[in-house]
Amino acid sequence: MNGNAKLTNQLQGWRILVFGIAIIAVFLIFTGRLFSLQILERPEWLLQAEENRISEINISTQRGIIFDRNDYILARNIPSYNVVITPADLPDDLGATQEIYRQVSQMVNVPINLNEVTDENPFVPCRSEHGITQIVEYGETTAPFTPVRIKCNIDRTTAMIINEEAVDLPGVSIEIESVRDYPTGSLTAGIIGFLGPISAAEEAYYLERNFVPNRDKVGYAGVERYFQSILSGRNGRRLVEVDVGGQIKRDVVPPVDPSPGLNLRLTIDSRLQNAAESILVRELDEWNAYYGEMRMNSGVVIALNPKTGEIMAMVSYPSYENNRMARQIPQYYFEQLSEDERNPMLNHAVGDELNAGSVFKLVTAVGALNEGVVAPDQIIDAPPLIVIEEKFSANVINPRPREFVDWNDAGFGEIAFVDGLANSSNVYFYKLGGGYEDEIPDGLGICRLGTYARALGYGNSPGIELPLVEDGLIPDPTWKRINQGENWSSGDTYLASVGQGFIIATPIQVLLSAATIANDGVLMRPTILREILDSDGNVIKSFLPDPVWDITSEPVLDVFEEPSSPGGCESKLTGEKKSVEPWVIEKVQEGMRQAVLDGTLTDRFENVNISVAGKTGTAEYCDKYANEKNLCIPGNWPTHAWTTAYAPYEDPEIAVVAFVYNGGEGASVAGPIVRQLLEAYFEIKAGDSAAQNP
Repeated sequence: MNGNAKLTNQLQGWRILVFGIAIIAVFLIFTGRLFSLQILERPEWLLQAEENRISEINISTQRGIIFDRNDYILARNIPSYNVVITPADLPDDLGATQEIYRQVSQMVNVPINLNEVTDENPFVPCRSEHGITQIVEYGETTAPFTPVRIKCNIDRTTAMIINEEAVDLPGVSIEIESVRDYPTGSLTAGIIGFLGPISAAEEAYYLERNFVPNRDKVGYAGVERYFQSILSGRNGRRLVEVDVGGQIKRDVVPPVDPSPGLNLRLTIDSRLQNAAESILVRELDEWNAYYGEMRMNSGVVIALNPKTGEIMAMVSYPSYENNRMARQIPQYYFEQLSEDERNPMLNHAVGDELNAGSVFKLVTAVGALNEGVVAPDQIIDAPPLIVIEEKFSANVINPRPREFVDWNDAGFGEIAFVDGLANSSNVYFYKLGGGYEDEIPDGLGICRLGTYARALGYGNSPGIELPLVEDGLIPDPTWKRINQGENWSSGDTYLASVGQGFIIATPIQVLLSAATIANDGVLMRPTILREILDSDGNVIKSFLPDPVWDITSEPVLDVFEEPSSPGGCESKLTGEKKSVEPWVIEKVQEGMRQAVLDGTLTDRFENVNISVAGKTGTAEYCDKYANEKNLCIPGNWPTHAWTTAYAPYEDPEIAVVAFVYNGGEGASVAGPIVRQLLEAYFEIKAGDSAAQNP
């Protein structure tokens, strides 16, 4: 080429123009986008950047401690040691990291490699099965400066060894987590309950209250559940600035410290609780050995102060080991408990509705005397059986005859009120409840019987501080029409007057009826809570005795029209109210005392140096378990055993009820349990008195 030759542009002009326009267009697009990001969308992006820069850390608090009345610990917090690795603190050298994994694996028995973390097999701290490598890789991709748990709940010795060797194990450390511990275990599990993870159904509720799902636990049963808001305390909060890797740089605002939960002092006496369970189990074992088969395998024992309503012991047997639920609820153990027909996770003392049997005669006794159905000295004939004409309405032309038998094959002959109650004559109380010919023209009737039952604590939840408390059932004609599809019969009234038929009650309701009589007609609200304490042990609130009503001075009983008038109980109400005459309560007390001196409990309380009054009960039943075992034989149904009593008779300070499922005769099976527990109570009391006055 000639050096003087001119350079010529080989590009066409329109191409240059298009290229220039394209460059300008790209420039305008980027400029517009930059303008949008920095000017128009600046507040939104600034907010997101601030959110990425600021992180909130939830600081867990300590749950409140639960004590018995003598400050023996029933629930507390103990340390649990977890091995954690912070991915960002591991060495850069892969070989050094693998050596750390190897040493940790040997110490805590977790594989170095096992199961990749996937959507189908996610990492759940302490629960899912993954190797150390997979756990650390998961932590590195999510939050490299946040420790991930490799192994939870290791023993203290191993934790101390790892702590000592931490200088040679960069990234490895020990996390101390607070877990619940129940020193009395199954002995008080039915009362105390246990903790569990926040369920999906309750997650929104607890998130609003600053709880952290998959970390914080909440009450699932017992006191732990009922007093969840008091025991749980309030979690703390830190707002911190973090870098892109999640490393904390500084606190943005001063941290909010967690507030520990409040402590509870219950009314339970662990010594009496232990005595009650031991006595119950021993009696069951002895009776089962006597029969040569497992005939009796569950029961309830409750003791309270009739003057204050304080529950001193509440045993529901069999129980469960709530310490096994402390860290996580084992699936196999939960299924084992759920499949047990005795339902050990239910507190049967308040949550089981049972046939009451003859302990319910206390209601009939109070009602019949107060309504003038019978006079205290009136002589009633109590043969082995009576036959009544059962009617389903007032105008039945051809009523059917029906037999009602006494538990005593020989009958009791002519008896008055005190002996009728002391000997628990069925025929005597049939006549009081349903009437009988000219001897008792008008019995108490189901409507009046119901109002006296409710006055003595039946038919409604007693208001105790426990979850899943049942109401029992005091039926009436309206209930039967709705639920059974037929009219109330006169036979139903006869059965109800002795606590059979449709009458069902919880053990604590049975005890409340006896305690109300022991307390001269004052029904006290039962309680297991004595005091609420702060973390330093100072009393914040004390719970005083709470009388529901005094049936001898307060008009709490409905007044009905003539018992024979047709219709349901609602149609018979007059709107008036009345109370129980004090002498009526005194006469029932006398009958209960006579039961111990010369009645159904005499043999069981022989040589007992305590003045006791009581009432026995043998309740026929036919539930699904009895049906499955072909025990529901007409005229010979299986029976539950009941006994309730209080002492001292002159100035009661303890009332007790014992119930044994399929126990047979109340006096023989439940009576000794009550006697031994009363003796244990006064023995403990004497020991305490001697310790205070050496």
